[in-house]
Amino acid sequence: MLNNLRDRLSPALERLGRSFASTGLSPNFWTAIGLVLAIMAAISYGIAPEYALVIGGVLLLASGFFDMIDGQVARVTGKTSKKGGYLDSMSDKIAEVAIFLGILAGGHAEPYLVFLGITLSLLVSYARAKSDALNIKLQGVGIGERAERLLVIAIIGMIGFMEPAIVIVILIAGATLLQRMVVTCRNIKE
Repeated sequence: MLNNLRDRLSPALERLGRSFASTGLSPNFWTAIGLVLAIMAAISYGIAPEYALVIGGVLLLASGFFDMIDGQVARVTGKTSKKGGYLDSMSDKIAEVAIFLGILAGGHAEPYLVFLGITLSLLVSYARAKSDALNIKLQGVGIGERAERLLVIAIIGMIGFMEPAIVIVILIAGATLLQRMVVTCRNIKE
């Protein structure tokens, strides 16, 4: 859903990408910044200081911002590459696993919910990767892509409702997985 919004915000995002590109720093640098911020968010969730959910949420939102910036910088500088795409995708998965691990370590939700949340989240990504291998594009398919799931965790978590946030993630990730499976099955040419 948010990927579809990006299309409408394209001119503004391009200007933002040009601003960050003017620093001369590579898209992979911005990918690394996003990953570091996500790991810092996970650590905040995990060590559970007094304002862990707020600090973690702010860091997670900042991580998401830089996850968007890296691609914009790559596009405006003409430096898109398979290696950059791979590093971005792997960083996204590492960040997602770290966030759920931090939530688990901090005791912010029941362990079985955290396990189910990360499992479904990774299956959503796997469904897209498998479909891409079949030349079926799934970007924008589903109500709970990675950006939506992390936004739910960051915002609902910041107001003190991390366990309900994880339940919402489970529901939207499960729905997205089913949507992607249906779309892929309908488009497979035997």
